[in-house]
Amino acid sequence: MLTEACKILDTFDNPNPERDYTILFRIPEFTCLCPVTGQPDFATLFLEYVPDILCVELKSFKNYIVSYRDVGTFHEAVTNQILNDLVLVCAPRFMRIRAKFNVRGGIYTTVVAKYLAPGRTPVHSNSLGD
Repeated sequence: MLTEACKILDTFDNPNPERDYTILFRIPEFTCLCPVTGQPDFATLFLEYVPDILCVELKSFKNYIVSYRDVGTFHEAVTNQILNDLVLVCAPRFMRIRAKFNVRGGIYTTVVAKYLAPGRTPVHSNSLGD
């Protein structure tokens, strides 16, 4: 079932579905709210995926990311929700998201979640960058 935020996401046909290639997004201005204090949390998101039939359209992805600005959520939950929503709308061959949150309470948090389509070979890549 599509979440409200997920309904924002648009896709387009992969121009080269016969080939495995990697698309990388770096989102340096992700914000959400701490569900305990209500204070803003800031993160840089790194998204890496190998498309199958569909690719994620960038403007809709930007609007999707902005939709979290006033949402109270834990780092682990929001990282996995973003991955779930993207997998649902574009069914990639492989997808990995790394959410690198700014310091809160003297602790930096980084959450990594990944998806591998059934029957696919794992992708071994260190291309998520910093």
